[in-house]
Amino acid sequence: MILTVTLNTALDITYRVPSLRPHASHRITEVVERPGGKGLNVARVLAALGHEVTVTGFAGGDTGHAVRAGLTGVQGVTDALVPVAGATRRTIAVVDATTGDTTQLNEPGPVVSPAEWNAFTAGYEELVRSASAVALCGSLPPGVPVGAYGQLVRVAHGASVPVLLDTSGEPLRRGVAARPDIVKPNADELAELTGSHEPGQATRDARRRGAHAVVASLGAEGLLALTAEGCWRAAPPERVKGNPTGAGDSAVAGLLSGLVERLPWPDRLARAVALSAATVRAPVAGEFDARTYAELRERVRVTELTGPAQTAV
Repeated sequence: MILTVTLNTALDITYRVPSLRPHASHRITEVVERPGGKGLNVARVLAALGHEVTVTGFAGGDTGHAVRAGLTGVQGVTDALVPVAGATRRTIAVVDATTGDTTQLNEPGPVVSPAEWNAFTAGYEELVRSASAVALCGSLPPGVPVGAYGQLVRVAHGASVPVLLDTSGEPLRRGVAARPDIVKPNADELAELTGSHEPGQATRDARRRGAHAVVASLGAEGLLALTAEGCWRAAPPERVKGNPTGAGDSAVAGLLSGLVERLPWPDRLARAVALSAATVRAPVAGEFDARTYAELRERVRVTELTGPAQTAV
């Protein structure tokens, strides 16, 4: 079983409009609601790949009920979300059908009390014992300690379970210090962590801060990975147009599934890049276009970088 943690779950609402114009009224042509938050997106992709997944985190209020209802019946996904008194947030994605651009609006999460946090950590310690790997994903809701991810990394390592961390800002800084097995920042998150805007230098700096492996998302340019086994650049064979929301979460699912299947790093990266591109072709986060994934999987270019070439990104 793979465990995904989404402390700041959401009800994802996607609106599609013919054209998004500032200061104007819009007629929505399509509305899609899905359980959201990075870890829930990762879980649905992992389940689609054939893995058994348990999801945990917080859910509360009417939106929390909608999130849990949306997970019911998703084959391969088990709901272990912890109830809270506050209401789960909503995230609104507005897709411009003319340009394909997406505008994202994210509400703040519910305030989590110390008692609710303690209930979560007690349940997490039990779940980790049965997990083959853990993904810690997304932002922290108000009330959760800023060092929460560092604490959760240490609990997993105490149970000899590998951990992938995908967050940003101070939670990432604190989490990296706990030495997660993989961190997956995007270019902006990596620059904020290290102070370097050069991806090769930034990945090296992030690894020196504690991460065993750093996989940096470079958007449409693919992934850059620095690990104990080597350094690789993985790029899609072509640019894919569509909605990029959730593409990074699908990359996490590719990396995590490759980890538990014990695939070599080049194969993990090729899977992650193909899944990410196939998600751009899907209508909502947490899904991927199976045909695009199959077409791209064998065409992703994975190049090993050695010596000075490690900075040539």
